Amino acid sequence: MKNNAIQSIPYTAPPKGRSIQTLLALVSISRLRTAVQACFALFCIFVGYRFYCFYLWTLDRSETYVNRPPSVEAFLPISALLGLKRLALTGQWDPVHPAGLTIFLAALAIAFLFRKGFCGWICPVGFVSNLLEKTGKPFRFSDQLPAWLDYVFLCLKYLLLAFFIYIILLQMDLRSVEAFLRSPYNLVADAKMLVFFLQPSTLTIAVLGFLVLISFVIRNFWCRYLCPYGALLGLLAIFSPVTVKRKASNCIDCKKCETICPASIKVARNDTVRHAECIGCMECVEVCPQEDCLSLSLPGKKQTPIYIMPIAIVGLFGLFYMVAVFSGHWQSTIPLATAKPLYQAAETFAHP
Repeated sequence: MKNNAIQSIPYTAPPKGRSIQTLLALVSISRLRTAVQACFALFCIFVGYRFYCFYLWTLDRSETYVNRPPSVEAFLPISALLGLKRLALTGQWDPVHPAGLTIFLAALAIAFLFRKGFCGWICPVGFVSNLLEKTGKPFRFSDQLPAWLDYVFLCLKYLLLAFFIYIILLQMDLRSVEAFLRSPYNLVADAKMLVFFLQPSTLTIAVLGFLVLISFVIRNFWCRYLCPYGALLGLLAIFSPVTVKRKASNCIDCKKCETICPASIKVARNDTVRHAECIGCMECVEVCPQEDCLSLSLPGKKQTPIYIMPIAIVGLFGLFYMVAVFSGHWQSTIPLATAKPLYQAAETFAHP
């Protein structure tokens, strides 16, 4: 009788997707973004350490040879921009810092397709900026500057971008670009960058200290107001097919989306968020308390799961890396016999 009673209890299958929903509820998009950024930041630290070991070997201060990590070229955006111009004019990939050009192109592609996703999910400087933003919350009088002052500060990074575009894209011809890319300075630009951080001048320490302190008071100061790289990605992001849609009839004007937005975008005042400062973090969509109010929108689809964004952004970045590796556009082709004496004399090379 007991067994029959047990067998008579009908089996009810759990609702489909319940386990996935429970998992996503435990891992918020904000925590996921922090975790992804932290992984990239830790990888950058590892790459920096490996390059430091390689640099010591070139100076004959270490007997242990360590392969030069190509990823260190991510911190050479000027060289990458020049390499991009050379690629556009000649169709030839930069043989000196090929990984830097690959990473730069990946960031541009991500911006065009998935907003400033490189800034929001990959950039290690953005990760540090996020940490300072969260740490400095108790010290801020407001999450956003007055509108007039915000516009004035926003102009700064676009002026810096305009300066680089004018000098590199308009003033430098192909001969000048190739002369720079082949110059001893550019060949050891990674070592120059390393020395810059290992032996900072008083001015460098003062500037970095100022940026850290002001980031406690003004939200994401570097990323929002000074980064020309971010300005370029923002201009491309305007044309991105990925947007955040707002259904005005369901909005209760709670402003939670605007409070949490790292880019201080007035989300609640727009039906479609196509702002140049949007970093594709999706935190505004997640925090919205109203069902079917804010949603991620892709072409042909009204609503898309917000976790598609980090998958697409990191996936596209990884795709560029794999294509570069398998096509031979990742490792520098400069022979060690040529590079080693240049690294030994790196501190004597001035900017051409």
